[in-house]
Amino acid sequence: MNFTSDLYLIYPEIVLTATLIVVVLFDLIFKRSQSWLPVLSLTGILAAFIFVVMQYGTNLPAFEYSTKNSLLSIDNLSTYFKGIILVTSFFIVLFSIFSSEIKSCKDRHGEYYSLLVGMMIGMFFLVSSNDLILIYLSMELLSLSSYVLSGFVKNSIRNSEASLKYVIYGSVSSGIMLFGISLLYGLTGTTNLNEINTILRGTNVIDISFILSIFMILAGFGFKISVVPFHFWTPDVYEGSPITITAYLSVASKAAGFAVLIRFIKSVFFSGISQGGYWNLLSYFDWQVVLVLISIVTMTLGNFTALWQDNLKRMLAYSSIAHAGYILLGVAVLSDQGITSVLIYFAIYMFMNLGAFLVVMLIANKIGSENIDDYRGLGYSIPFLGTVLAIFLVSLTGLPPTAGFIAKLYLFVALVDAKMIVVAIIALLNTVVSLYYYIRVLKNMYLVKDVIKTVHIQLKPLSFVTILLLVIPVLLFGIYFTPIVDFAKLSIQILGL
Repeated sequence: MNFTSDLYLIYPEIVLTATLIVVVLFDLIFKRSQSWLPVLSLTGILAAFIFVVMQYGTNLPAFEYSTKNSLLSIDNLSTYFKGIILVTSFFIVLFSIFSSEIKSCKDRHGEYYSLLVGMMIGMFFLVSSNDLILIYLSMELLSLSSYVLSGFVKNSIRNSEASLKYVIYGSVSSGIMLFGISLLYGLTGTTNLNEINTILRGTNVIDISFILSIFMILAGFGFKISVVPFHFWTPDVYEGSPITITAYLSVASKAAGFAVLIRFIKSVFFSGISQGGYWNLLSYFDWQVVLVLISIVTMTLGNFTALWQDNLKRMLAYSSIAHAGYILLGVAVLSDQGITSVLIYFAIYMFMNLGAFLVVMLIANKIGSENIDDYRGLGYSIPFLGTVLAIFLVSLTGLPPTAGFIAKLYLFVALVDAKMIVVAIIALLNTVVSLYYYIRVLKNMYLVKDVIKTVHIQLKPLSFVTILLLVIPVLLFGIYFTPIVDFAKLSIQILGL
């Protein structure tokens, strides 16, 4: 291992670490200049983004400790997800500037932004990790920061409740995952994903403790991506957290979870590619059946439970569970085409989900409520925000001409090409169910008038620009989607596979 020569491969992580240190020191020294903290955070994010863009196309191991075995894999897949995480983080810092919840804690902004950057560092290492120990440590760095941030606003009971529930569920899933890692280490004598693959290829003996260890590790990943039955924390935490953190968890944290899940499955169980680009996996158990069952249950439960939610944040929480189910179907195809559909879905999901949360936050800043019934007639009193929210919700449903349609289209094409027709039909029926609860919001905004209440929201230039930056891609990629598809196809490369 040549430590110093490998440092250039983790320049983005080094930049984020330096940003964290600068934010902490600035907060300690210049207590009265809190308004500069988001500027420092945005500067660090942009600097890290430049290094990530420069790194794209690199396919190298970092911190090798034996031939073909390394702690980190710097490849196109990890770089793509780092880009998703950084763009999401950029928008979340902008959200935080005009969030009334975050403004109410102005004496603790230093902690807020330093914890946000801490989450980014954890996610960066997570998407590149090639070793179970590093995966666990990265996940803990991400989780510990998010536990604090979910209960950051202390002016309501639900914030503390959200944080406590998140800590309890997170600790249990973390413990289960760590036990699974220790079992797998005991059976194989290594924690490196590539070494485990080599050992598994040399034996055909199926040990029940091996199966148990894999499912325990999957429980940790399942918690991060909010799939059934590891989703119980999601609605309460999403409802109780500040909207900025809810939006962050729903996109960036989920992206990191899916990145490590894809890497784990392909690195540990991959044995070759069949004709048509489908993966041949080591036949310890049928991965496709397991993933399809989890995804069907996840999307069905998420959509049907969202039907009777009255709180918009809670509804979007169940919606995000359903979307995790759709994305998992792309992984379940077990092919390069399936992973391409996952990458396309995430890029589009980032814009439409963040946009929906931003509009909900701006309206909540004014009316002090996230209840769907309080949205009556808002489409007329705030026409711009009403129209933008309608675009985001239609896109989340997956209707043309929005980008959400393209995301679902490529997912369904991957399923049909893999002869998974029944699964595609189930996903399509779930999309129809989701239409009801998204349209319910629009019905309240446009078809039910509230004669008593008239709301006027004066948008600041920064919030107006942020909305445009989110809504334009949703409309643009719905019509001209070739660049995002081509970029996703280039980004499925995993080091050594």
